[in-house]
Amino acid sequence: MSTKDFVEKDYYKVLGVPKDATDAEVKKAYRKLAREYHPDANKGDAKAEERFKEISEANDVLGDPKKRKEYDEARALFGSGGFRAGPGGAGGNFNFDLGDLFGGAPGGGQTAGAGGFGGGGGGGLGDVFGGLFNRGGAGTRVQPRRGQDIESEVTLSFTEAVDGATVPLRMSSQAPCKACSGTGDKNGTPRVCPTCVGTGQVSRGSGGGFSLTDPCVDCKGRGLIAQDPCDVCKGSGRAKSARTMQVRIPAGVSDGQRIRLRGKGSPGERGGPAGDLYVVVHVDAHPVFGRKGDNLTVTVPVTFPEAALGGEVKVPTLGGPPVTLKLPAGTPNGRTMRARGKGAVRKDGTRGDLLVTVEVSVPTDLGADAQDALEAYRKATAGEDPRAELFQAAKGA
Repeated sequence: MSTKDFVEKDYYKVLGVPKDATDAEVKKAYRKLAREYHPDANKGDAKAEERFKEISEANDVLGDPKKRKEYDEARALFGSGGFRAGPGGAGGNFNFDLGDLFGGAPGGGQTAGAGGFGGGGGGGLGDVFGGLFNRGGAGTRVQPRRGQDIESEVTLSFTEAVDGATVPLRMSSQAPCKACSGTGDKNGTPRVCPTCVGTGQVSRGSGGGFSLTDPCVDCKGRGLIAQDPCDVCKGSGRAKSARTMQVRIPAGVSDGQRIRLRGKGSPGERGGPAGDLYVVVHVDAHPVFGRKGDNLTVTVPVTFPEAALGGEVKVPTLGGPPVTLKLPAGTPNGRTMRARGKGAVRKDGTRGDLLVTVEVSVPTDLGADAQDALEAYRKATAGEDPRAELFQAAKGA
């Protein structure tokens, strides 16, 4: 904001008080208006936010006796639209261009007599008003502030992870303090931070023409400072809040996956957006099924005759009816077959496959007939050596 703009603004009108209002009357008017137009009480209302900025700016000047005195003196100089020379000058009024006065061009304006003010580059009114109008050119702008991100964890059953689930999630996060309505002030009337002028940030030079922006240490990035700090939040405007949310976990999540839910974190300040919620998913193991990406896995035991002669075997599926797979004759132990569309849900809504691994079951207790049959089989295959190729390969290596 330029000095010209600052002088031309009527802060008494903004607060609705007369020019001879006492400090107590100014404070009372500010508190009433600040409560009415505070962004936390008018979420999404741009006009209320702009009005709150004007009110805060006016209080920043009129609420400070020194600034108010300088402000009154500055407005008195320009009350008639011209500049009145001092007693050592020619007297009367001179038409004066505010652009020349504050532009700083050497010798660019009329010069008052002795005891007056120079319009040139040395000294002048710019120096007189420096303490009052040194606002970094940004004006009093209390900026919205985004809420913090929250991270939580949830444990799902194997089936919930595959099919998706809605689970209750209890979270503890920072939210606007209920005792002070998020203002940080007992009376709900914080003042704009004079260091960062409500932006919550300060710039510092780093050499080479560059500057870095850091959070303001005086207001801790809020842009506001409590005049009478709240006993609950100690002036921060934020307090711990516990809440339970129903969170939808999408189908097909895997163990250790981190899900981002936009806007479900801590609420923002002064109309700022809420932060995000990050949920780390843990999945319990299943006694039968496993997982490889979008595919489910299962190991199915088969008898030796089924593996050797072939046949049909039933295979369980997760949450659905069993499927029947046809074993080719001579199926080796450890062979994997595929049941299409019986796996986990993909992002596009389709399903992966069920990978079925065959495991030949060796009986531990044989009856007499079974022993006789196996002895006969052994004699019938006595000339075959299944390890011959193994030894041949080992010798060649």
